[in-house]
Amino acid sequence: MSRRFFISLLTLLLVSANWAAPFAQTADFKYFDETGHNVQGDFLKFYTANPNALLVFGYPISEAFPTKSGLTVQYFQRARFELHPELPEGQRVTLTALGAETYKAQAAMSIAVNKLACKTFATGFDVCYDFLQFYEKHGGVNQFGNPISAFEYRDEKVVQYFERARFEWLPGRPESQRVVLTDLGRIYFDKLGEDPALLQPVKPMDNSQSAILRIKARAFLKKAIASTDDAQALFIVLQDQNSRPVSNAACNASLLWPNQRTETLSVNTNANGVGILPFSFSQQPRGSVVYINVACQYKTLTANTVASFRIWY
Repeated sequence: MSRRFFISLLTLLLVSANWAAPFAQTADFKYFDETGHNVQGDFLKFYTANPNALLVFGYPISEAFPTKSGLTVQYFQRARFELHPELPEGQRVTLTALGAETYKAQAAMSIAVNKLACKTFATGFDVCYDFLQFYEKHGGVNQFGNPISAFEYRDEKVVQYFERARFEWLPGRPESQRVVLTDLGRIYFDKLGEDPALLQPVKPMDNSQSAILRIKARAFLKKAIASTDDAQALFIVLQDQNSRPVSNAACNASLLWPNQRTETLSVNTNANGVGILPFSFSQQPRGSVVYINVACQYKTLTANTVASFRIWY
């Protein structure tokens, strides 16, 4: 067994032991038979964290996919999730302001307002009666945003727009079920002219099939301490949000030598998500540190990390 092969094998074993464990206990996706779509990763965590998810979001109507701008989104009947991987964990998923994006002003209805049954918001609009009860019970401003319209009569029903939703009042239904949410997710999907093929049902995914939504990079060196004249190797390991290897990603390593000279080395990750960059050097000053900045790109996704080693003997 060659020394290089042994190092590569040891690297992969260490990576698997340390990084894959958090995902081994639970599935990172859920398949919805009702619409034939999967929800996974941060989107699934956000969905399941809401006790009223089915009511306020509905079922998924697409898979997660990257937009032309590189933003990963997923459509639901009444919502669109956005993934912002640059934000801290727990804050990476936000809701598109579907109410604001689909609202076109028209004349308000003339309705007698009882101020005791209403609440006035910073936007200058009142939320009243059944709408106010529904609003406060199912998430309030954090879920729906502020009201952006008064009562209006549209599609033969009384409605009111909020930043992220539209409420409808259906008097023919039982008293506790008279307020429903418009399916703005599908309306906004059509408004943007998204590919209708995205709405087609798909098969349930497993962890080997799930889409790559986020990548993370790690880098370390064959030698933490090197001599003034030596041969070195940089190992780059790239994984997705499920700690699976990401292959065929382009990685650049920028080396900053003690004399401030920079050198860039490039490699594509292999089937194991690993890129190996051998390099050599001579006449480096003892006690100095060589710093390395690593940047990897897979399609529209990017990941960065750093590494370093010391010249010691």
